[in-house]
Amino acid sequence: MANKERLGKGIQYLFGALPLMFIGPSVIYNAFMNKNNDWHYLVLVVGCALCLTAMWLAFKGIRTITNAFFDGNQ
Repeated sequence: MANKERLGKGIQYLFGALPLMFIGPSVIYNAFMNKNNDWHYLVLVVGCALCLTAMWLAFKGIRTITNAFFDGNQ
């Protein structure tokens, strides 16, 4: 039996990562299309941070969901 609180928390992490998976690459694309702008590097760093945050939230969500299913001791 799955721990429902942990399962819900893992799904929340995945739903938090979902919009960032689309926003991050869009911001990076925007940064590369505007190389002549002074804000190019700042926008690129923000886009990379969004992508890294999406990967971290997805990893944390999947890890939490698997712990909810396979970690019966807690």
